[in-house]
Amino acid sequence: MGHSKRLILLLIAGIFLVPAALPAQDAQDQHNSSTPPANEKQQKQQEHKSFGKLEKELPTPYKKWLEEDVTYIITDEERHAFLQLATNEEREQFIEQFWLRRDPTPDTPENEFKEEHYRRIAYANEHFASGKPGWMTDRGRIYIIWGKPDEIESHPTGGQYTRPQDEGGGDTSTFPFEQWTYRHMDGIGDNIMLEFVDTTMTGEYHLTMDPGEKDALAHVANAGLSELEQMGISSKVDRFSRTDGSTAPLSASGMDPENQQEFTRLTTFAKVFQPPPVKFKDLDEIVSHRIVRDEIKFSYRFDFMRITSDTVLVPITVQIPNGQLSFQEKDGVHTATINLFAKVSTLTGRTVQTFEDVIRRDFPDSLLEQSLKGDSVYQKALPLSPGLYRLDIVLKDINSNNVGVVNARLAVPPYDDDKLDASTLILADMIQPVATNQIGVGQFVIGDLKVRPKLDQSFRADQPLGIYLQFYNFKMDDKTHKNDASIMIKVTQGDHEIARVVESGDQLNENGEQVTIHSLVPLSAFAPGQYHLEIQATDQITKQTISRSSDFTVKATPVGTSAQNAPGR
Repeated sequence: MGHSKRLILLLIAGIFLVPAALPAQDAQDQHNSSTPPANEKQQKQQEHKSFGKLEKELPTPYKKWLEEDVTYIITDEERHAFLQLATNEEREQFIEQFWLRRDPTPDTPENEFKEEHYRRIAYANEHFASGKPGWMTDRGRIYIIWGKPDEIESHPTGGQYTRPQDEGGGDTSTFPFEQWTYRHMDGIGDNIMLEFVDTTMTGEYHLTMDPGEKDALAHVANAGLSELEQMGISSKVDRFSRTDGSTAPLSASGMDPENQQEFTRLTTFAKVFQPPPVKFKDLDEIVSHRIVRDEIKFSYRFDFMRITSDTVLVPITVQIPNGQLSFQEKDGVHTATINLFAKVSTLTGRTVQTFEDVIRRDFPDSLLEQSLKGDSVYQKALPLSPGLYRLDIVLKDINSNNVGVVNARLAVPPYDDDKLDASTLILADMIQPVATNQIGVGQFVIGDLKVRPKLDQSFRADQPLGIYLQFYNFKMDDKTHKNDASIMIKVTQGDHEIARVVESGDQLNENGEQVTIHSLVPLSAFAPGQYHLEIQATDQITKQTISRSSDFTVKATPVGTSAQNAPGR
C-alpha cells in the first residue's frame, strides 16, 4: 500500500474545512389522546375500509392484476400483503413470487400454473360471456378456480326433464341449466356436483344451492308433479315449506342423498368460491415469508471485478443490523445465529449457483449494548459470466425464526479487452493486507487485500475512508513497456471542490495494464456532512477516459467513543 500514503497526504492537504452545521432543535413529542380499544367487529370494519382505500389507490396495471387477473385465486393474506406494498418494484417482486409459489416445476422456464390460469380466463371469456365478460360469471369463476369439470350435463334450452329419484322423480319442464361434476376438489371432497341455472333465459347462469330452482313449473298448480305428489302422499305446497333451503320435491325415500343435505350444500357452496389451496407451500421458505413481508431488514450490494473477458468476480455483501437479531445468553456470552441461503438464476429460471452459510455473532455482557448498535457483515464472491441474472437471498434468525428476504436483479457487465474499463468503486471501513496463505481466500479478500465494504457509506470522523477501485486495459507504451495512466481523485461537497489529486501510473507504482487504487483516507479533517468522491482514469496513449463515483457521509465522533472499529462488525 505504499502509493496510498502519497494520496492520503495530497487529499488532506487539499481539504477545505467546512464548518459543521449546528444541530437542529429536536421536535417536541406529540402525544395522542388515548382512545378506547375498538371491538373486534369495529377493527375488521376499519381494516376492510382501509384495504378498500388502498385498493382504489393502486396504479392501474396492479389494480387490474389484483381485481381481474388473480381476484379468484389470491388468498386474503396475499391480498392484504400486496396492498401494503409501497413501491412498484415491491409489487413486481410480489407478483413474481405469487406465481413462483404456485409453479409445479420451478426449475423449468415455464410456469405451467400461470399459463393454465390465463388459458382458463380466455376460455371463460369465450364461452361464458352473457352481457358481461365470461370471467365475471359464476361458471367463469368456477372454471378459472377449478378448471374443466370431469363431466358436464348440459340443458341449454331447458324444456322436458325427468327428475332423478333423489329429486322426487316425475316429469317437469326446466329453465336452461348445467350440472358440472368434479371427481375431486382439493379441500372440499370427491364427486362434487355443481348446478348452474339460467332462470332469466338470457344466458346468465348462476350457481345454485337449490336443486328445485331449475324447475320452470314450480309455481304452476298441478304441473310438473313429483311421484309422491302424483300419488297424493305430499303436496306441491310442501316444497316451499322446507327448512333446508331447497324447493325440490321430497324424494320417494323421504331421505335426501348426502350431497343434497343442507349442511353439505352450504359447505360446498362456501368453499368452491374460495381460492384453491396452494399446492407447493414447501417450494421455498423464501416465498411464504415474503408474503407477510420481511421481518429482518438488511442491506446488500454486489460489486464487479474483471477476471477474464468472459468471467467476472461478483462479491455479494450482506449487512444486518445487530439490533434486529435475537441473542441467547449462556455463561455471560450472548449468541445470535443466522442461516443464510442464496441463489443466482437466469431469467429463464435455470439455477446458476447457490450457496448457504451460518452467520454467528458472539458478544460478552460488557459489549452487548454497544454491539447492538453495530452491524454484522457477510460476503460471498462468485465468478459469473456477463449477463442478466436474478439474485434471491434469504436470512433466518434461528432464535426467533424471523426471516428476511431480498429478490434482486443482478446485471453482470461485460469487460472488453480493448476498452478502458473499471470495477465498481468500493468504499470500505477496512482495507488491510492478508497473510500469504490467505491471498484470494475468505470473506472480503480481493487478491492480497482484505476489503470490507461499508454499505451505508457513512463514516465517523475518527474512522478512515477506505477506497478500492480497479482500472483495466491500459495500453502499454512500446518503448517503456509501461502504461501512461493519469488518475484524478476529486472530493466535492455540493458545488464546492474540497480536494483534487492527479497522479500518474509511475507515481502510483502501477505500471501494468491494470491499475489498482487502494487507500485509507483519515477523515478527522473533514467536517460532518455529505461528500461526493470521483475517481477518473485517463489513458494518455489511447485518450480513453473512464470514471467511477460515490457519495459518502462523515459523521461526528460520538462523545466517549474510542476508536477505529466499534464492536459489532
